[in-house]
Amino acid sequence: MDTVLSPGPIRALRRIALRVPDVAAAGDFYREVWGLTEIENGTDVVCLRAAGPEHHVLQLRPGAQNAIDHVAFAVGSRRDVDDWTRYLPERKVELVDEPARLEGPGGGYGLRFRDPEGRVIELSTDVAAVPDKRDGNAPLGLTHVVLNTADIDAASGFYTDVLGFRVSDWSEHQMVFLRCNAYHHSVAFNQGEWSSINHMAYEMPSLDAFMRGLGRLRVHGVAPLWGPGRHGPGNNTFAYVADNSGLVAEYTSEVERVDESTWVPRVWPRVPELSDLWGTAGPPSPETRRHMAGIADPGPGREAGAQ
Repeated sequence: MDTVLSPGPIRALRRIALRVPDVAAAGDFYREVWGLTEIENGTDVVCLRAAGPEHHVLQLRPGAQNAIDHVAFAVGSRRDVDDWTRYLPERKVELVDEPARLEGPGGGYGLRFRDPEGRVIELSTDVAAVPDKRDGNAPLGLTHVVLNTADIDAASGFYTDVLGFRVSDWSEHQMVFLRCNAYHHSVAFNQGEWSSINHMAYEMPSLDAFMRGLGRLRVHGVAPLWGPGRHGPGNNTFAYVADNSGLVAEYTSEVERVDESTWVPRVWPRVPELSDLWGTAGPPSPETRRHMAGIADPGPGREAGAQ
């Protein structure tokens, strides 16, 4: 087997696929309340798109508890997928699926592997595009996911040393923000007691659209857990909501873009005036922290009693 020193880079976050106890109810929330559009509803999967060109940004499957099914990232070509297939085993990374034509919604060509905490990660290319339907008030796409980890240094090390992400900033030694493109972060890790999803963030096209999204939530009787406000790291607006499964989703806008030639990572103190530059949100409540902590998630196929 030929050694691959540097496979083509990971270019963008595509989607998150989640397992939830009630797929129909969760699908209703993200369609009717959150502003996504359902593009496929089968017996065991609901797929929802945002207004941008990505085929779908959220996939829902049935599960006994809230958990991550997989997180998908884009690479540039089939050759890149094949190169990652050779490279990852050299780095002692467990492959879940060899490269192949993807049979799920949107198709494409890709592979899947496990990160050190058991999460399934997909790298894919040639996924079907969809017409851009942005109308100014719907989310453009999934801009980042924040994951809880039992070992933030190991998680950061794997995603930077093996997968090629770059550190944008730290929030003390509690959170690390990682980028794969010009967005300040596509993935962030939060130090916690276990591996789980902390939240998923959907980008609104403007500050005005961000506030209109909050208005849509209010019409449906949904109040933010935390926000609106503006974070220090990333400089993005934020408003966090618990969906009807107990998972946390975020509306955000104006996420900072990084100039690779000049950017220097910083360590942000965890103080209220930096976690919310506007001073409108205050610190996150115990309820917010409880939702963000989630449920211990060993990864698909590693649940208690799984074969």
